[in-house]
Order: sequence, then structure tokens, then C-alpha cells
Amino acid sequence: MTAEAQSAAREATAAGPVLPRAFWWLWTATLVNRLGGFVVVFLSLYVTLDRGYSASFAGLVTTLYGVGGAVGSVVGGLFADWFGRRKTLLGAQLLSAVGAGVLAFTQGEAALAVTACLVGLAGNAARPVVQAVVADMVTATARVRAFSLVHWAVNIGVAVSAALAGVLAQRGYTLLFLGEAAVTVVCALTLYLAVPETRPDPARHGDDANPGTQAGEPGELSRARRFVAFVAVTFLVGLLMQEVSTALPLTMTRAGLSARDYGLVISLNSLLVVALQLPAGRILARHGPAAPLAVGSLLLGGGLGMTALAASLWTYALTVVVWTVGEILMAPTAMAAVADLVPGHAHGRYQGMYSFAWSAAACVAPAVSGYALDTVGPTTLWCASATLGALASAGYFLILRGRRDG
Repeated sequence: MTAEAQSAAREATAAGPVLPRAFWWLWTATLVNRLGGFVVVFLSLYVTLDRGYSASFAGLVTTLYGVGGAVGSVVGGLFADWFGRRKTLLGAQLLSAVGAGVLAFTQGEAALAVTACLVGLAGNAARPVVQAVVADMVTATARVRAFSLVHWAVNIGVAVSAALAGVLAQRGYTLLFLGEAAVTVVCALTLYLAVPETRPDPARHGDDANPGTQAGEPGELSRARRFVAFVAVTFLVGLLMQEVSTALPLTMTRAGLSARDYGLVISLNSLLVVALQLPAGRILARHGPAAPLAVGSLLLGGGLGMTALAASLWTYALTVVVWTVGEILMAPTAMAAVADLVPGHAHGRYQGMYSFAWSAAACVAPAVSGYALDTVGPTTLWCASATLGALASAGYFLILRGRRDG
């Protein structure tokens, strides 16, 4: 961790509960891992430019990567509850490193497709484990702040890795993928040595917020139903977020803008998250999850809906600002809400199902958005996005009203 990043991160928690030392190891590893996350950024270019396959085959490979990620979300969460957080995280990250290394030398269409699917599975299996560890080790009152820091680190890592990957790719994709494998191994071993096992005793079958609730009792059944509804609404939000990388660039190019213009506009997203996520986290920690998620969904849908009226680079930039504020409100609050909704011993599997909603949306949204653009047109698509955001807002509010962390 750089001195500047460490100083900013510690300043962000100065006004709130002190986060444990193990959390900072986890945070640092997450940042470094995302800094070295090159495969997902350049997978389609690798398949077409380096291996010489068609764009349609690259689309298939990318889709299989996403399908593997969806399966990995569920498997990673289940294994985290069954076998422990440390073992599952170590196994997922080492398998991800092996997959990235193998991908650099894989030959043949079938081998490429299968390897990409396995890399997606292993890479995404680690995400619900990390979220479960944070939920385990951090008190309920500090969860929003902790997840804000994680979301902040992820966005820094993604932004830097995209730029770094572009430089390294000029020297060949083999170096790129082997670099990711090496970074992942280092992070995996560091976490295994520095972060203790956090899984609560499954025999307890209780929850910090509701210690009297036992597995199979009506209270837990009610929470399970509430969680299923929460995941369904999250899937709708995931569809909206995926439009940013699928429908938005197509809409902008149809309006006469260039790919460079899209790159400039979308870069605002990461810049705003990096600038605003930490101060927003301090404010969000004072409130229950219902209001931030409801308002955030409205801003997300509304910002995307404004795209129907955008006609210039600046107006497109304004829409990005609006929906990014919605993302900043929702991302840490949603992960903390999952931890609050479920019993402590089951954080892994429930965080896995939450991650699955995002992965499933990533598989569905490209086809739906493309079909909508070709049939009903961009104006109808973006107006429908605003409606979907309003539905998600109402859903979050009804599911979570009256609940507060801690």
C-alpha cells in the first residue's frame, strides 16, 4: 500500500470504529489484485488480435468467462461456509493464477473457451469469500464504511489496471497474463498468512443481530425470503449497470461520437468513485440501508434514462455523473445489507448469491440491450431503464424499510 493510499484510508475511518489490522491486509491485497487484473480487460482483444479468431468467437469466449463467474460466485460462497474462508480464498486465487498462466499458452478454440470459463469461475469464486470475511471481522456499525473502502480500492485497481494493461500488451499478451498470475499468487499467500479464519461456528446457527434465531425457525425463514427478494431486485440493478458497457457506447457512436469520446465520458465514473466514495461512506454509515439503496436506484435509473435526451459529449457526461452518484450510494450499502439480512455462519453462501445476481446480469444484459437497440431503439431502451430504476428503488425500500445496521 502506498503512503498516500494508507493515509487516505486511515483518515476515512478516523471518525468511526477502528477496523481490525486483518481488514487492512485484506484491503491491500484487494487493491493489488485489481491492479494486476489484466485478463478480463483484454480477453476479447487477446482472442481476436493475438490468436486471430473472429469477433463472434471472442464474444462466445467472453460469455463463457461470465458464465464461469456466475457459477464461481455460488461455489465460492458455499465452500467458504463449508470449508472455511482462508482455505477457499487460497484455493480460488491459486486456481485463478494457474488459469491466467495457462491461458497465455492455450491453443485451439475448445481449449481457449474452456480455460476462459475456468478462469472466470476461479476469479469470481474469491469475491463472495472476501465479502464474507469483511462481514465476519467488522462490526455491524462499521460494515458500510468497510465496504466503501473495498469498493474504493476496486475502482482504483480497475482504472489503473486498464491503463497498465494497455502498456504491457504492446510487449505481448503472454507477459500480461503471466503478470496477473504472479500478482495473484503473491496476494493469495499474503492473505493466507496474514488474515485469520473468520468463519463463525456453524453449530451456533445464530446471528449477531438476532442471537435467538435458530436455523429453520420462522424468523430465519422470513429473512431468507427477504434475502431472495433482495437478490431479485439486485439483478435488476445489475442489468442497469451492465448497460454502461453494452448499450451506452453503441448509443454514443450512433449519435456520431467516437470511441475516444466514450472513453473520456466513462472515465468520469472511476474518477468520481475515487473522489467521493470515502466521504460518502462516512455519511452512509449513519443511516439504515433502505434510503441509500432506494435513492441510489432512482439516481442510477434516472441518470441512464437521461441518456435518451443526451445530444452532446457534455450531456452524456452529465448522465454519467448522475448514475455514478447512485452507484456510490448503493455499492457498499448493498454488501453491508446482505451481511445484516443473514445469519453470521452463512455469510459466504449469501454473499455468493448476491454476487451471482451481478454475474447473471452480466450474462443477460448484453443480449437484451443489443436486441432492444435494434428493435425498439435507444430512446425506448433508456426510458425503460428509468422505469426499471424506479421499480428497483421501490423494491429496496419495501424489503429493507425499518432496518438499521447495528
